[in-house]
Amino acid sequence: MSKTPVLSLLIFSAFCGSSLWFSGNAILKDLLIAMPNADFDVSDITSAVQLGFIIGTLFFSAFNIADRFPAGRVFLLSSLLGSFFNCLIVIAPLDTSTLIISRCLTGFFLAGIYPVGIKIAALWCGKDLGSALGHFLAALVIGTAFPHLLNGLDVAFDWQTIIITSSALALIGGLLVGFVIPEKSNAQRTPHHEGRGLFNIFKSKDFKASSSGYFGHMWELYTFWAFLPIILSAYNNQTGADLNVALWSFAIIASGSIGCSAGGLLSLKRGSAPVAFYQLATSCICCLVFPLMLSAPTEFFLLYLCIWGITVAGDSPQFSTLNARTAPPEIVGSAVTLVICIGFSLTIVSLHVFEFLMTSFSLAIAVSLMAIGPLYGIYALHPLKVKNPLFK
Repeated sequence: MSKTPVLSLLIFSAFCGSSLWFSGNAILKDLLIAMPNADFDVSDITSAVQLGFIIGTLFFSAFNIADRFPAGRVFLLSSLLGSFFNCLIVIAPLDTSTLIISRCLTGFFLAGIYPVGIKIAALWCGKDLGSALGHFLAALVIGTAFPHLLNGLDVAFDWQTIIITSSALALIGGLLVGFVIPEKSNAQRTPHHEGRGLFNIFKSKDFKASSSGYFGHMWELYTFWAFLPIILSAYNNQTGADLNVALWSFAIIASGSIGCSAGGLLSLKRGSAPVAFYQLATSCICCLVFPLMLSAPTEFFLLYLCIWGITVAGDSPQFSTLNARTAPPEIVGSAVTLVICIGFSLTIVSLHVFEFLMTSFSLAIAVSLMAIGPLYGIYALHPLKVKNPLFK
């Protein structure tokens, strides 16, 4: 099988698998109605997935899963188990414990979908990795937004249907990768991956620069995605607008696919580091000007949010490309997985810091201070941006 059909199948599978990510967020209002005495909110639901993903990526990197076993089989098994645990709230009696366990275990097995998918793309795409990951993560972004679309359509979907649909999609994606895409990884135990040896990757200035830029990006990304419905609701309340919160949440999150794909194509000419740098800088500006935008005309406010949505996610594939290129080749799968683990650990901190700032001060102050992450990422990435043709 040639590279083009493999990449097409991988992109579709990324969309399918990532639909698990925000399925709980998309049905939050329905869950609160179904569980009137429960005590949870958007940060709890999102943090449960993120925590599971962090534990999963730590497990996968510590035991060298991505490099030790066939990547396609890891993707398949993770999709199968992720689908099952996503459906746990439909199968088991619904209470807060079941919900949190379901979201946490779903996040755990997403660690075998997202990072492993990056490794599969790296194995097949070589020098075109920046462009390939642009399309791969564009699909992942749309998949992440997809449950919001189901919830926002003028169709009587109950929350169980949304959960089952996302699980079915993830299962389809896993089957495609496991049985249709030819296995190209050379599964083996690498002698270099022992104990703290993996952490020596941060001694490389190039890898440290790219991973630090990624950490700054992650501080902002999932906080923006998780609280976007609240941002839209706040605008409705302040201006009297009647925006469909679920549909616009889908559109704005999904607009990140434009940034991913267009950034991937641009990286072929300009390089991954500049593309990541300027997209991160744009999303940083969006954080800083948010207080002014809350009273803007509706069309201008939505355009602003779409630009933010495009750039907040558009740098993701270029950071993944930089991390894959600067990591030692023999442990690239585990190195990328470890960096993703650390990045998602930061999202839990960011989510709860944002919620504290929002409840203690105001939404405008909280969003403005979200810029701390991108500012750090810009500073960390700059040396790599100007270094040499491989990264420029």
